[in-house]
Amino acid sequence: MNAPEPSVDHLGTVELRIPAKPEWVAVARLAVAAIANRLPFSVEEIEDLKLAIAEACTICIQQGAGIQMIDIVCDAASSQLRVDVREDRYRKLPDGSPKRPSMMAVEGEGLGIFLIQALMDNLEYNVDTNYGAQLVMTKRVGA
Repeated sequence: MNAPEPSVDHLGTVELRIPAKPEWVAVARLAVAAIANRLPFSVEEIEDLKLAIAEACTICIQQGAGIQMIDIVCDAASSQLRVDVREDRYRKLPDGSPKRPSMMAVEGEGLGIFLIQALMDNLEYNVDTNYGAQLVMTKRVGA
């Protein structure tokens, strides 16, 4: 008989909205580090999280022609931290706006995506020409 899945205790959600400018990426790094520090992550795991967030924000900035803001949502649970990074609330562009890059453009980022995949336990990402970039990353405690 298989043991039941351990319950994931949701500890809270933190939302952060930063300007889509490189000088604000440090704020995202510090905020995610502070959230991760509330969980039993090692110093190395927190450093991995900070680098992954910086890369995700950089991808949004580079891919998001004309975006003003980056939204970051952190869902903390007892066993993991899930971070959703997206452009401008991932909303549809008004008619007549320049189209955003396709998924191939994010794959062209290569190193950034590769680095996030190496640092995090799970990465889901999407870039849509109408909705922009969204990266959802998960880091498990002690993984």
